[in-house]
Amino acid sequence: MSNDVKEGQPWYKEPWAWFVLTPLIVVVIVTLSFVTVAVKMADDTVIDNYYKEGRMINQSLAQDKRAANWQLSVDIVWQSNNEQLQLVLHSPMIPHPEALVLWLDHPVDETQDLSVTATKTGANQYTASVPNSDQHWYLTLVPVGEQNRNEAPWRLKGEMNFTRDQRWTFSPSVTASSSAAQP
Repeated sequence: MSNDVKEGQPWYKEPWAWFVLTPLIVVVIVTLSFVTVAVKMADDTVIDNYYKEGRMINQSLAQDKRAANWQLSVDIVWQSNNEQLQLVLHSPMIPHPEALVLWLDHPVDETQDLSVTATKTGANQYTASVPNSDQHWYLTLVPVGEQNRNEAPWRLKGEMNFTRDQRWTFSPSVTASSSAAQP
């Protein structure tokens, strides 16, 4: 028997140490990259009148029903040469507001969402400047006065694609109830 004592190497020069540590290091790096992607590419929030009742999520249609009861509709014409929207609000039952707010929501990127005020230029006519609008948008039209679009007395909703169309007509997405509410 010999009492040869082998002199030890530092731990980082041992192959078994790297055999054990390599999968752990890879898992930490991959986890950090997934967390980074999840935080930077988070889904946008839903912008509409939804409420939770029990386990069901419902959409409040009160604004749409009021717009239908008041027979609201709007004709919109896009003038690409001066990047202006011309709006004609049809409302036989309520007075026309002094201004309208157009919420243009981008379907994918929340950072491109726009809020534009349309000023009154005639009895039922409005004009709004919309820069950089050569895309597809979800439109919500409400009277000016409320900062939160969900608190407005009525709304008109629709989709606009500036690259495909130049004219749109929006009316309420629900039908009027049998008892028409007065303003």
